[in-house]
Amino acid sequence: MTARSEPGWRGLGPRSREQLAALGIQSPEQLRRADAYALFQQLKARWPAAGMNLLYALMGAQEDRDWRAIARERRSEALMRLDDLGLAPGRPKRLRQIK
Repeated sequence: MTARSEPGWRGLGPRSREQLAALGIQSPEQLRRADAYALFQQLKARWPAAGMNLLYALMGAQEDRDWRAIARERRSEALMRLDDLGLAPGRPKRLRQIK
């Protein structure tokens, strides 16, 4: 059984699961209980190349939905929340530091 087909890990491949494990997320239940934005913030701090698709995949795994549907339906919500966290993509680093 591959990582993509394992229950509770929908849309998360081996690399994403390794990164989550490094944060102490070892089971789908732990993933469901966690705040996707807080996890993304921690992942982004450790792996700066983490992008929006990872956030969508976290949310999709929590809801057992395809990450692409999450991206289509909740992009604006995600961008606003990331902006609140100072993590919105495309925002100049100088402005992130001012906040």
